[in-house]
Amino acid sequence: MELTLLGTGAPLGLPRPDCSCAVCALSRGPGVRAATALLVDGALLLDLTPGAALAAARSGHSLVGVRQVLLTHPHDGPAVEVPAGLPTAGRVPDGRELTLISGHRVRAVPMDSPGTGYEVTSAEGATLLYLPPGGSPAGLPEDHRRPYDMVVVDVTGRPEALARLRATGAVGPATDVVAGHLDHDAPTGAELDRRLAAAGARAVPDGTTLYVGEYHEVPDVPRRTLVTGGARSGKSVEAERRLETFPDVLYVATGGGREGDPEPPRPVTSYRCSKGTGRRSWSTVCRCG
Repeated sequence: MELTLLGTGAPLGLPRPDCSCAVCALSRGPGVRAATALLVDGALLLDLTPGAALAAARSGHSLVGVRQVLLTHPHDGPAVEVPAGLPTAGRVPDGRELTLISGHRVRAVPMDSPGTGYEVTSAEGATLLYLPPGGSPAGLPEDHRRPYDMVVVDVTGRPEALARLRATGAVGPATDVVAGHLDHDAPTGAELDRRLAAAGARAVPDGTTLYVGEYHEVPDVPRRTLVTGGARSGKSVEAERRLETFPDVLYVATGGGREGDPEPPRPVTSYRCSKGTGRRSWSTVCRCG
């Protein structure tokens, strides 16, 4: 199944037109991201965004063969112009399945927020899951039949959505996790790549064509990571950021006392993520001096 990401940014794009933050200022040239939209095998368009026809042409594709346009998230702004020849954009009701003339099967996945996710299965059996911005699946089965081959999800905006998918087996070690809906609350460049790699995900530029089900070296996620630094240097923030996309992890924090420090010595404390939620509960293991 051929997948072309016509855009990889948030609904307003990146940079935002009315924002002068550091991320928007750095999002120039290759760093520019249009609103996320996916072209599947030239026949299915997931999300209709401004300039979709030109974006497809820049990536070496065309929308002429598109037979179905599906929307994932509510659109509150001006009406998006539908390029000539494209069918009217629609939405599949939650839980329903749609079979396209191209042989693709599309099932609507309920979300915990306004919007619809789509599970796409090709005639050859390759599977793709695409979730809307700020969305996480609701009512997932406890044991997914097999992991998706590829998932396009809002990793930076809803990291716990990825944790839920991992908890149910919908995302496995070989699943290619691609970050979509990237906004200016996430870093750019090498720092974005570093954070996504720690989450077992990656980002690609607009116009990238991927092949769902094709072998791809997924990021090697460390099983054990030691985060060091001085007092109040942000160690806990970094550690928790690394944990938020995984459903079952152990986070151990330690700390000692310093002469003149008004705070008492910190105990050795372990934090375990609640399965599938990204939330952490804690318990004191022992007390150190």
